[in-house]
Amino acid sequence: MGRVTWGFTSSLDGFITGPDHDMSWMSGLGSLADGTVENLASRVAVIISGRRGYDAAKDQADERDELTSAAYGGAWSGTEFILTHRPEELADDPNVTAMNCSIAEAIDRAQPIAGDRDIQIISADIARQALDVDLIDEMQVFVAPVFLGDGTRIFDVPAGRRIVWELVEIDDANREAFVRTYRPKR
Repeated sequence: MGRVTWGFTSSLDGFITGPDHDMSWMSGLGSLADGTVENLASRVAVIISGRRGYDAAKDQADERDELTSAAYGGAWSGTEFILTHRPEELADDPNVTAMNCSIAEAIDRAQPIAGDRDIQIISADIARQALDVDLIDEMQVFVAPVFLGDGTRIFDVPAGRRIVWELVEIDDANREAFVRTYRPKR
């Protein structure tokens, strides 16, 4: 069985999007080593994302560049689940499977599709829900050299919750982006 991973690019001050899910901040921040994006994309069979991110991507389609207009800059192909309380509103989009269910159920439904490849969560809120029920196997962090000041926090839990991570891998080929892989200590 593949892993459940949480992958994201973050600003130095801990945001994965700017205000209103803006992703334009990622443009012009430099590039990753040749083959990095394609290698990461090849490991992922299913992406699980949320409705707010889906809506923002549609609303900002004309403003997004090649990197932010599609998952892995277009290098990825597979199945995308959108978790939403209103799946019927996305019924006309053949590119996604809209679901109104818990993250645990979504992962259960994704496992047979993913096989030995990964299920990747690309939403901070959905990742928090998966962490609440110990379903994240690995976190892939890309830190970009920028401060955003506001937006969607990587991990936002009012009243706090501590999760300790152990370093698994440092990607030396992408030192400028501070690429790290962690696993939760259980």
